[in-house]
Amino acid sequence: MKAPPQPRKGSLLGTIKAVGWSFFGVRKNSAYQEDLAKLNPLHIIVVAFAGVIVFVGGLIMVVRFVVAP
Repeated sequence: MKAPPQPRKGSLLGTIKAVGWSFFGVRKNSAYQEDLAKLNPLHIIVVAFAGVIVFVGGLIMVVRFVVAP
């Protein structure tokens, strides 16, 4: 008989770090495999979406600052 899957025990800070490194595309394979085992996919999606919003908002603010009369 198969054992029920263990709940993933990832922290918010760990999820933010994993998503941040993924934005830069710099990640060791061993760290990636560890993240797959520990982090909740739903949390990764939510943090990544928030990161994209912050990044795009930051770009808009920079462009407004540079282009403003």
